[in-house]
Amino acid sequence: VQLVESGGGLVQAGGSRGLSCAASGRIFAINTMGWYRQAPGKQRELVATITRGGRTNYADVVKGRFTISRDNAKNKMYLQMNSLKPEDTAVYYCNVIMELTREEYWGRGTQVTVSS
Repeated sequence: VQLVESGGGLVQAGGSRGLSCAASGRIFAINTMGWYRQAPGKQRELVATITRGGRTNYADVVKGRFTISRDNAKNKMYLQMNSLKPEDTAVYYCNVIMELTREEYWGRGTQVTVSS
């Protein structure tokens, strides 16, 4: 299974950015999909997750600003980020957990930089 993130870049504080994650390979069904991020010198942290049925979970620091969604038919996931803050600057990673095997996969990440 391969995961490819896209949509990263430079954005001004207060702006918006959308990220996408495309999964490919031998996929039967994906259980949970999620976005994680890692800022320089910090540990990787949860941003948001979404189950196959659409149940979402957000880190408190992004609630009300970020929206996670997915397209099960296309094996794609999205993250709409609004009201971005400099502290949102990080490498954002796509994560999936497979339905049957519970195997976990990670993308290589996409850099999001929020300038003040």
